[in-house]
Amino acid sequence: MPQFDSNGVTIDYSDDGEGPLMVLVHGYASNRTINWHNTSWVKTLTGAGYRVVALDNRGHGKSEKLYDSAAYQTGEMAADVVRLLDHLGADTAVVMGYSMGSRIAAFTALAAPERVSALILSGLASNLVDGVDGGAEIAAAMEAGSVADVTDPGARAFRVFAEQTKSDRKALAACIRASRQTLSEAQVHEITAPTLVVAGDKDDIAGSAEGLAALMQNAEPVSLPGRDHMTAVGDKGHKEAVLAFLKRH
Repeated sequence: MPQFDSNGVTIDYSDDGEGPLMVLVHGYASNRTINWHNTSWVKTLTGAGYRVVALDNRGHGKSEKLYDSAAYQTGEMAADVVRLLDHLGADTAVVMGYSMGSRIAAFTALAAPERVSALILSGLASNLVDGVDGGAEIAAAMEAGSVADVTDPGARAFRVFAEQTKSDRKALAACIRASRQTLSEAQVHEITAPTLVVAGDKDDIAGSAEGLAALMQNAEPVSLPGRDHMTAVGDKGHKEAVLAFLKRH
């Protein structure tokens, strides 16, 4: 798979299809294959006529592993997205994120509004502003000797997922200690790109899609009935909502 140098950090990505460019940014402890390829997102979007570029975030997948938490500030991870556009020779793209990827996508739209033609924030909604607890517990779970040593149920789920994805748990611990920055209400209001906010109505990690959309200038919410943080990712209604949004914008 192709790679590029993002200010000294090697970032791996996939590039599929032809048409208007979409950049997909995956969630914490995941990678582009699990988040976007295995859930048929890439197939769905390329089938709809888009060129789909999905990166492995720093510390994840096949991208370079870093062990200094400062390297995972969300602004740095958003800069990877902008440098990817530079590498591709693309002026603009639709940027779609899931969970941590949505935080990165929102930071990208705020820092480089001229590069983001439309924004899709999935799996992270009002908690982009309100914050998500548990980062310290997840970091400790990543560094624990075994899953059996992890007592916090939420952190344990992330540890199990990290083992399933064969992730570098030391890198993930460094990442979670730095990558859960919030944006203020004023900052999300500054985002001008047409925005779709999607979250399962059972997703406590994401928060309310309606709550975040109400703070933004040009956003519309979609709440997925009966879906939580894990089951919303590949949901059929999720894909339908995104395709309808893309058709309008």
